[in-house]
Amino acid sequence: MLERNHEPATTSGARYRWYLRIFHHDKADERNFDLWLIVAIIASVVVVMLDSVEFIKLRWHSQLYLAEWFFTLLFTVEYAVRLWVVKRPLRYITSFYGIIDLFAIVPTFLSLLFPASASLAVVRILRMLRIFRILKLAEYSSEAGVLVQALLRARRKILVFVATLLTITVVFGALMYVIEGPEHGYTSIPTGMYWAVVTMATVGFGDIAPGTALGRFITSVLIIIGYSIIAVPTGIYTAELARSLQPKRHSVRCSECGLIDHESDAWHCRKCGRSLPEAKE
Repeated sequence: MLERNHEPATTSGARYRWYLRIFHHDKADERNFDLWLIVAIIASVVVVMLDSVEFIKLRWHSQLYLAEWFFTLLFTVEYAVRLWVVKRPLRYITSFYGIIDLFAIVPTFLSLLFPASASLAVVRILRMLRIFRILKLAEYSSEAGVLVQALLRARRKILVFVATLLTITVVFGALMYVIEGPEHGYTSIPTGMYWAVVTMATVGFGDIAPGTALGRFITSVLIIIGYSIIAVPTGIYTAELARSLQPKRHSVRCSECGLIDHESDAWHCRKCGRSLPEAKE
């Protein structure tokens, strides 16, 4: 849901001016607000990333900690102002951008109870999606819609593929557990399933490896299976995407040559050039 769909709480006064500044992007001050917001988002993400680097954290942790809280409080105030200026705050809270804005500030407050959660503050980089509105790139969302629709149409085929993959993983994981056993690192069937996934994906971490001749043979078979099926979901999705990009056609019979198959926006027959029935006034 686009933010501009949210109605203002009032149509006059400072509250309405802040609504325009936050949710519109036509005037200079409105664009500047979003640009400064993006600068703050980037800076806050950089702070979180730097604080995860050990030698930087040892020397600059206090300064980075204060900077993180500064940005969190800044985004908290901005979030509160957004709720203040809209007519239906609950609608904004449950909207796409509202949820992202909330997730941008929650991790730092959670870090008071769970220190490790502070690193999750990097999710605020998702707020950069606003740049599509600022740079007037919203029309590209229709192109993204084509990709999503193709994925949705392929979901049943992909689901069958995933189910098959899980079956192969369970079977081979159980086989290696029985054949290799704990002495070679296969301490359970889930451990064998982990090995099967790594092997089929041709990643080959090497943390678990077969030690018997039969185990190596099964590993070779699974690697071949992995190479054979790794491109299947890509092929399914590509086929659906190709169908989406094909021009739509409708069944209108040409009165001259009798051809039926024409593109949906065609005014004339693609074979003989005669005007189609719908094109006539």
